[in-house]
Amino acid sequence: MAVLSGGARRGRRVAALVGAGAMIAVSAGMTPAWAGVTASHGHVGRTSTVTPIKHIVVIYDENVSFDHYFGTYPKAANTDGTPFTAAKNTPKKINTEAAAGLVTSNPNLYTPKRLSSSELLTCDQNHNYTPEQKAYDGGKADLFVQNTSKDTCSGGLYGAPGLAMDYYDGNTVTAMWNYAQNYTLSDNSFDATYGPSSPGALNLISGDTFGVTSMTGTGSTTNPTPTATPDPYTVQSPNAQGVGTVNSDPDPAYDDCADNDHTSGSALASMSGKNIGDLLNEKDVTWGWFQGGFTPSTPYTGTGYAKCAGNTNTNIGGVAVEGYSAHHDPFQFYKSTSNPHHTAPASLAEVGHNGQANHQYDLSYFYQAVSANDLPAVSFLKAAEYQDGHAGYSDPIDEQNFLVKTINALQESPEWSSTAVVIAYDDSDGWYDHVYHAPTNGSDDKAEDQAACQATTTVLDSDEDRCGPGPRLPMLVISPYAKTNYIDDRFTTQTSVLKFIESNWRTGRIGGASFDASAESLFQDFDFQHPNNKQVLLNSNGSVASVKPITQFDNQDTVADLPLKATAATSDGLTSPLDSVALGAAALAALGTGYTVSRRNRRRAAAA
Repeated sequence: MAVLSGGARRGRRVAALVGAGAMIAVSAGMTPAWAGVTASHGHVGRTSTVTPIKHIVVIYDENVSFDHYFGTYPKAANTDGTPFTAAKNTPKKINTEAAAGLVTSNPNLYTPKRLSSSELLTCDQNHNYTPEQKAYDGGKADLFVQNTSKDTCSGGLYGAPGLAMDYYDGNTVTAMWNYAQNYTLSDNSFDATYGPSSPGALNLISGDTFGVTSMTGTGSTTNPTPTATPDPYTVQSPNAQGVGTVNSDPDPAYDDCADNDHTSGSALASMSGKNIGDLLNEKDVTWGWFQGGFTPSTPYTGTGYAKCAGNTNTNIGGVAVEGYSAHHDPFQFYKSTSNPHHTAPASLAEVGHNGQANHQYDLSYFYQAVSANDLPAVSFLKAAEYQDGHAGYSDPIDEQNFLVKTINALQESPEWSSTAVVIAYDDSDGWYDHVYHAPTNGSDDKAEDQAACQATTTVLDSDEDRCGPGPRLPMLVISPYAKTNYIDDRFTTQTSVLKFIESNWRTGRIGGASFDASAESLFQDFDFQHPNNKQVLLNSNGSVASVKPITQFDNQDTVADLPLKATAATSDGLTSPLDSVALGAAALAALGTGYTVSRRNRRRAAAA
């Protein structure tokens, strides 16, 4: 890959001139050149983006509420763990439990208690669809102890009365707090619906948990057989065709490693409809889901199943944890985007493209792509279970190790100059969060839904058991274009990530009853007029190692000498963010990123 250095001065002057031309074009109602540039990297096809973001990396961690990690942000106790002191310009208005006075006086049976840096491996909490609704008690948020708290458990894990109320601060989740200091943190982002991991994963990639059919757990994973009647755990509120909603944690039908390598005999879930993978394929946009433990311990041989059991990692407590969790990979629920036998890509060159792995990869291939400076346009990451943050088998420190390793690697890559990282979560685990959002989509399932959900008259397509939004979750946006030390207080959900991808790559919408049509996007988290131009590297304990200007720039994600010309906005409104980011071309030119440097100058710079 060609990397611009100080020798590419002529190219930078060209960039400045083109950037100035873009400003003139925008003022005349024209679309700037970078808003329609293509991502190449030798890839087949031409894809364009609305913004200078050419790569998005969505790190989808597990089971954390906002208050569980940010309940006292930006104030840490500094009595143990890694010291943390917030910058003086940290925003004062942040919606935390501490700011609301709820750490000292709380309507729940117990007040929230700080978990120290030695209380890391805790009991898993109850994060099911109905108990979460009950915990919020129609907005009072006063029944968490009775409904979601699991105070004792086996395995030597930490437990205490009212454990669901408790929280960590910046002495333990230090990396998260330091990323918030340097980039954008949302204090108003929510689970799209109530419930555990599987609904949260589906809402990320399709914005819809309706469309599930239960399949037998003993047949083919390429053409599974429906169960004789809908399985009540897998399918909620089935219609006459046996199709209903996912609001629990079934494993996917198109996965050899589901259901404990198909040893348990449970029904599995097959989803109909489209997801973002389908839309990206239609537009020839490179993408992939990368998950720890995806490589099978026993490969598929043509009969039976591949197996994943035995691919273990040791967490901070010395416990061996299986690497792969099938229901954490949402694309395996859809036949069109599944890799049933966990087949590896034919080569690194296949990663991101159509091929035998069908865009589903082991996490190791992501790091190889980073090293090769050949990231797909859209990447979804799921850590191996010991590092995904899920209470019961993971913990904040193992999760932090994964985040720091991954984000440091990205920030040290030339492709960082055109990349955005989103850290988001699939559900709250049942941990307390004091902010309640009244349902915007209701459900009238008397067996599953509480009064607030039943009273909400908007029920998209009359599909039950999709009540939401659910609990508030952390969301961070990390990018050279992210606003710095910024608190985003606009209402977003997991599906907002989906909407940003749809909008930036102009894929169109999922359609049907997907939440993507109504979700707020993430454009407000960026400032394309004033990029921060920062590389923020962290130490393994989450403290800041260095903050430097970006010195390497990725210039192969745009076409050289792309002429400025008027381009019509698409009919679905996917280019609307241009109004707020139109001057970004000039900002890029000022930074000298060389987005419009000619191919000849790129070669000269590389040879210098």
